Formats: sequence, C-alpha cells, structure tokens
Amino acid sequence: MAKIQIGGAGGAPSNNFIKSLRESNRADYIVGTSCVASDLFLTDVDEKYVVPPALSADYSEKILKLLVKVKPDFLHLQNDFEVRAVSRLRDQVEAIGTRLYLPKAETVENCVDKQKSYIIWKKAGLPVPETFLLHDENDLKRAFEQLGNNIWLRAIEGGGGRGALPTDNFEFAKIWINRFNGWSEFTAAKQLSEKTVTWMSIWYKGELVVAQTRYRRSWNFGNRTLSGVTGITGVGETYSDLVVDRTAQDGILAKSRN
Repeated sequence: MAKIQIGGAGGAPSNNFIKSLRESNRADYIVGTSCVASDLFLTDVDEKYVVPPALSADYSEKILKLLVKVKPDFLHLQNDFEVRAVSRLRDQVEAIGTRLYLPKAETVENCVDKQKSYIIWKKAGLPVPETFLLHDENDLKRAFEQLGNNIWLRAIEGGGGRGALPTDNFEFAKIWINRFNGWSEFTAAKQLSEKTVTWMSIWYKGELVVAQTRYRRSWNFGNRTLSGVTGITGVGETYSDLVVDRTAQDGILAKSRN
C-alpha cells in the first residue's frame, strides 16, 4: 500500500485518477487537496486538505508544510500551474521523501507555455498551425493579414480554453485582448477544424508505457463560452489513428529533447 497525495481532488481529471486507483487491486491511502474547498466534498479520499491556488505567493510554503505533515510516497497533480509550481520545488519535495516522476524542469516550463511549445514543435518540423505571439496591435494586424479572415486567440498559459476566442473582427479581437490584459500573453493562430482528439500517455524513463486516443464528440458546457471550448470533454469516443499516434509521440519527444 502506498500513500498518494492528489492535487485538484474533486475535479473531473483527479477524480478519474482516484476512481481508477479504487477500482484496481491496490489498497492505497489517498490524500486529496484542492484550492476549492467545496470540491473536496466530491472526492473519494481518506484525508482532505484545502491548499492555496498554485499561483498564490504562499503556495510553496503551505504545500511543503503539508507534505512534511502527510509524508506521501507519491504526489500526483493535474493542473498546469500546480505541476509547474511543484516542479520548481522538486528538490525540496524529494528531500521530504515524496516522489514526483516529472520530466526535467525545463520540459515542464516548455509544456505549460503554449508559445514555447509551438516554437519547439515548429523547429522539429511537426505540423502546427501558424502562430503569432501578440505584443501589440501591429502583431494582431499581421495575424489577420497572414492567417486569413478567421483567427484563433488564446492565452499562452492555462487550460480550460482560457482566453480562447475565434474571431474575424479586428476590433473585437483587440477589445478581447485588452479585457484580459493579454498583450505579450496571447497568441493568434490559424483557425483549424472543430474536430479534435485527445492523446494521453504514460512514460517511464523515456519509454512509452501505454497510451490512449479519444475522438472528442463534444465539450461540456461549450454553449456557455464564446469559443465553444471549455477543457471538459462532454462525449469522448475511443479512437485509433497511426498519424495521431506518431505525431503525438514526436511532439512529446521533441519537448523532452529541449
């Protein structure tokens, strides 16, 4: 039996992981944490703790104190910002005796930043939509000129479709970026098809252990956002495609080499 601490407990991704542990033949002792106290009512764990958001100034101090108290064998995280925050603390976390199984620190930083990801993939020759980092209105004008009438705006950090907007209107795009104070923090990309897939995998010491592809039929609550994207899959269908498999693996390996 292992003691496993799981961040984001109560949210769908972490709850799925917890359910998988519970349905296995393992008998793990599970500790759940979340920065949303009410989410902890929705999770099947043995201990529950509220922690600050990962971007908070006191997150590092509080999470390290909790790890000293709980002494988990393994810390599993889902949220991009929390993964990055803990990655930056990896030496202190591992000194406590908690394993992380994270890729190297630079890889984590590149994964969280979508613009850095784009640059790495483009340099590696992978198929990626043309993308511009928007420092000012001139960059936005250039994006419309070179990408066509419809462009895809989004924040370079954060999940759940953060800041995502498909638009064909320069003025609306400018207002949207101003609303989020997003200059130098937003990109404009060529707008692609609504058809999307998710490719998830587990790796160990650079070797692929297992992977799954899912074709996304819908987004939950997509009708409540301007982009139609929420980061929460509504209906996903198990799917297999050799091109997706190869592209996904090449993308991951390109990141790990940088």
